[in-house]
Amino acid sequence: MTATSDTGMAGLETKAFEIKADMPGSALPPVPPISQLPGSPAAPASDVNTSGADVARSFDSFFQTFEAYRSVNDARIAEIENRGSADILTLEKLDRLDSALNATQRRLDDLSLKTRRPQLSGHETRASSPAVLEHKAAFEAYVRSGREQMLRPLETKALSAGSDPDGGYLVPEQTETEIMRRLAQVSPIRAIAGSRQVSSATYKKPFSVTGPQAGWVGETDARPETNAPQLAELTFPAMELYAMPAATATLLEDAAVNMDQWIAEEVETAFAEQEGAAFVNGDGVNKPTGFLSVPQVAETSWAWGSLGTLSTGEAGGFPTLAPADKLIDLIYTLKSGYRQNARFVMNRKTQGEVRKLKDADGNYLWQPPSGPGASATLFNYPVTEAEDMPNMAIDATAIAFGDFRRGYLVVDRMGVRLLRDPYSAKPYVLFYTTKRVGGGVQDYDAIKLLTFSA
Repeated sequence: MTATSDTGMAGLETKAFEIKADMPGSALPPVPPISQLPGSPAAPASDVNTSGADVARSFDSFFQTFEAYRSVNDARIAEIENRGSADILTLEKLDRLDSALNATQRRLDDLSLKTRRPQLSGHETRASSPAVLEHKAAFEAYVRSGREQMLRPLETKALSAGSDPDGGYLVPEQTETEIMRRLAQVSPIRAIAGSRQVSSATYKKPFSVTGPQAGWVGETDARPETNAPQLAELTFPAMELYAMPAATATLLEDAAVNMDQWIAEEVETAFAEQEGAAFVNGDGVNKPTGFLSVPQVAETSWAWGSLGTLSTGEAGGFPTLAPADKLIDLIYTLKSGYRQNARFVMNRKTQGEVRKLKDADGNYLWQPPSGPGASATLFNYPVTEAEDMPNMAIDATAIAFGDFRRGYLVVDRMGVRLLRDPYSAKPYVLFYTTKRVGGGVQDYDAIKLLTFSA
């Protein structure tokens, strides 16, 4: 399976979907080129909009692509059964369709995200009080021209002791809200995990190791004193994450540019990429602790403080006989209370392999999203795509399953700080933007892992 980037899709434009009945014994219908599909990645920029109609067209294109993918994969399976191996042309077509399906999914996700973006200018919600608007105006003056005379007394009045000309100023509430909202949409683990906002450097969460004793008694039996529950504590320190977008003098002088939205757009990708990697594989040193970094033990020996794992029985892949059974076993390693809101987490390459799995009746187990903005499903459980998950390899934990809302916690320290630097990279103005975030497993029984090992 090969992964194709968005920039590489242009080279596939003329051949990615040229699936014709040119194989012996094949009856595959021709599929139009990718450039002719509405909302395709190869469509000109002038044809792209973020209206609901464009999302609907892209969603239809996604289903057309998936139907073509299923037809070619069925042909591949038939060739293996008849001749012992698949034709090289069939494999090439399947790889092209798989890459195009991934690109169409990414575009559909982007369009769905854009349709949900609120307007930051014009109509303000509850943040229309004079004090909030005054802070917003003072902050914009600081960003555009470096004038801090209006901003300093406002933050002094608000007791923002951490804000000063050397350490930077806190961004307005609207900007912070927009940054956090975008991160929740772009960062896959943040979108599905539990979250807390704290005003201190560390969030501490007590939990019960052993509950209080209880027992049955008769009407007149004595009630002896029971042992008190034993409590332990989970600690989630908030680490500093930074980004440094640059702007030209022309951009800053343009009054039509919404600086709140510009800053949020510039830092969202940098923050989301760093967060996504840390929430999965972070070692806890100056970053959050990822759920794959905690101790892992076989599910039969599971104990609190580690994540339970289930082996596929095949090194680096699914077993040849009944491969989907291992996914069913993974689902039922989770207690029923966690399965109600559980989901699969895997990267795109692993999802590409899972797409080919069928049940005993020949039905594909992986199903496309039921609507724009929805997730693909596997055994009716949503699938979250996290590129920082490992690929299918020997002893790799490439698939996670669980209730991440209860299993993993993201801790955000309130406030996003910004420092204007017009000196370090002249003629550009740098905006050193920082936020503090932590994370870690909060319920070790809520997440299970599938290990591709013998």
